[in-house]
Amino acid sequence: MIDRTKLSKIVSLALRHEPWLFELELDDRGWTSTESLLTALRAESPGWAELSRDDLARMIATAAKPRHEMQGHKIRALYGHSTPDVIAMVQSVPPEELFHGTSPASTHTILAEGLRPMGRQYVHLSKDTHTADLVGSRKAPNPVILSIDAKAANLAGLPFYRGSDIVWLANQIPAEFIDILPTSSNKT
Repeated sequence: MIDRTKLSKIVSLALRHEPWLFELELDDRGWTSTESLLTALRAESPGWAELSRDDLARMIATAAKPRHEMQGHKIRALYGHSTPDVIAMVQSVPPEELFHGTSPASTHTILAEGLRPMGRQYVHLSKDTHTADLVGSRKAPNPVILSIDAKAANLAGLPFYRGSDIVWLANQIPAEFIDILPTSSNKT
């Protein structure tokens, strides 16, 4: 039986961060051949010698958070790329408000300088506070949830891109569009 969590992590590594290690070529939208990925994954682990397209489809369908998609004979990561070449995303009108979970230690810098992508290609924003809290919990036990006035930022000309149903992306978010969401867990 395939460990779907382990498979998802290695697929993310191959499609989001280090495609060259797997000898994969990504197009400007992040797509690569499903068969090329399967060949690389089969070589990666003896336990994956029989890995199939159906295994990848099940991994995608059962993921708690959508990270990958397949269309026809191609597969890609939806967001989170840290590859040197920028993955082109389709600009979309965002919801009025988006959220970002972060550590209390980073809050003052973000409120002064805005959100930057750091080691990624885009700033990751969440459509809901629950997802932002989950993301922020990877950075701190009591994360701060930031509210992003996406409507005002978009009207000011900042582009937004839909990563998935719950993840939105932006090149950067200036501090003027960011506030701390008042909740009991937000301590600065």
